[in-house]
Amino acid sequence: MTHHLPLPLATAAQSASASNKGLTVGLFIALVAVTLVITLLARRSTRGTGGFYTGGGQFSALQNGIAISGDYLSAASFLGIAGIIALSGYDGFLYSIGFLVAWLVALLMVAELLRNTGRFTMADVLAARLRSGPMRTAAGVSTIVVSVFYLIAQMVGAATIVGQLLDVKGASAQIWTIAGVGALMIVYVVVGGMKGTTWVQIVKAVLLIAGAATMTLWVLAKYGFDLSHLLGDAAAASKKGDAFLQPGLKYGATDGWSKLDLVSLGTALVLGTAALPHVLVRFYTVPTGRDARKSVNWAIGIIGVFYLMTLVLGFGAAALVGTATIKEKDPSGNTAATLLAEHLGGGAGSTGGSLMLAFIAAVAFATILAVVAGLTLTSSSSFAHDLYANVIRKGRATEQQEVVTAKVAAVVIGAVAVALSIFARDLNVAFLVALAFAIAASANLPAILLTLFWKRFTTFGAKCGIYAGLVASIGLVLLSPICWGGASDTVHAVKLTAAQAKTCGVEASDQRVGNATALFSCTTTAPVPLQNPGIVSIPVGFAVAVLGSLAGGRRRGRRTEEADRRAFAELEVRALTGVGR
Repeated sequence: MTHHLPLPLATAAQSASASNKGLTVGLFIALVAVTLVITLLARRSTRGTGGFYTGGGQFSALQNGIAISGDYLSAASFLGIAGIIALSGYDGFLYSIGFLVAWLVALLMVAELLRNTGRFTMADVLAARLRSGPMRTAAGVSTIVVSVFYLIAQMVGAATIVGQLLDVKGASAQIWTIAGVGALMIVYVVVGGMKGTTWVQIVKAVLLIAGAATMTLWVLAKYGFDLSHLLGDAAAASKKGDAFLQPGLKYGATDGWSKLDLVSLGTALVLGTAALPHVLVRFYTVPTGRDARKSVNWAIGIIGVFYLMTLVLGFGAAALVGTATIKEKDPSGNTAATLLAEHLGGGAGSTGGSLMLAFIAAVAFATILAVVAGLTLTSSSSFAHDLYANVIRKGRATEQQEVVTAKVAAVVIGAVAVALSIFARDLNVAFLVALAFAIAASANLPAILLTLFWKRFTTFGAKCGIYAGLVASIGLVLLSPICWGGASDTVHAVKLTAAQAKTCGVEASDQRVGNATALFSCTTTAPVPLQNPGIVSIPVGFAVAVLGSLAGGRRRGRRTEEADRRAFAELEVRALTGVGR
């Protein structure tokens, strides 16, 4: 028997729901407006290429450390990791560990040396020792590719947040949301440059830590600050029992490939951070190399605290919201954090729930806007400074021409990222970011480390290593379960969408065994079972760079070898002291 509310009560409930929805949207818009005001204020003090690319190098170590954490704690950290922990338990927390440990590589091997040897981009370091034209071309291409992959993850996260906040569903709503985020990020970059982007990152980092801390303490308070009780309830709610709290639920439960995927994921996360272009460029926004090192120290502390909180947020979402509810809203788990916020505030439809949802969703959205602005700025700066000014114009471009080119490039790169994000909107954002890490570690890291530390490294080896790393990592992704289904943690019978059915040449009602969130579901087995290519593509990048240098060395004359040794000695002095930068 169906029961209905009396008409006056039903009208009142609808009115309250509409009021709460208006409240959430208002708070959401207000926070976005604040970030836009910050960007406009920063525009007044942005002058020349130095101001546009690095904010004039005027930020303190603390400010830059907060900005680095704001740049790094993206939608993947807040939405994706909480979602993976909520759905996969212990194995999901491995993402948090990998993202945090990775900073040790950046601190010990890259931060200060990079700051002392470059000015605006990663390519400046390579060009200081090797041939400028080929190095800037290769580094520029790599920077743009990695940034676009990272941008895709942020766009997908934005679509998830806005869809839940406004209670809109369907592909068209997601597409319009992704397009809106793209437009906003272009405004940030074109108007504010690095200074505006940095202050937005600082503000959003403070809000993100405050929001995550509030939710963490709230969840712990519900369990009397007894973490064991929380974990027990999460395991019971997941319907997986003790397996939820042990290794193997996501990686290693069914076959050897998933165990290898775990090693591949860890390798990509630990090595990828030190090669992410939007992180590397932050080392140039402080006055000295020592400040760059201090910035990383501050960032490690802030990021470490945050990732510890993701443990409570993920398991708290599993215990209080339930994995079934999370999957119903989003099979990839991207809504776990926002659903938890709504639950803590009093549940769906309540004023408290609406306020919490609005605040956390707005912070997450501001997080995405700040990160995509940083990524777009990095990739557009690399195009303008490395490709346009130094390769196409061969150093003859004026500062004004360079800045204008960077702004035009921001528009183009933003449009490309929007288009690609539309196709990847059903994938988990933490997973997408892990792919960007793998590409960065495969293409950028070999070139950076060998330039700084190996005296026999050559231009030919650097070019070969960068391009081989790009081709290997992207090629493996295109052949992986991400695109073709098959081996995956979500393998089961999948009902094809109309678009997938058309692509596969079958009826839309056909059931296929594959990954429900894959781009295509035509096959039962992916050509390459690995979801993360790092374990293969990273060694390929290093090996090809080394072999290319050794092979090229045999063809060089004595004068070239002597010049290379002199260039390495000069770079070594500059990297350690900053003299001659």
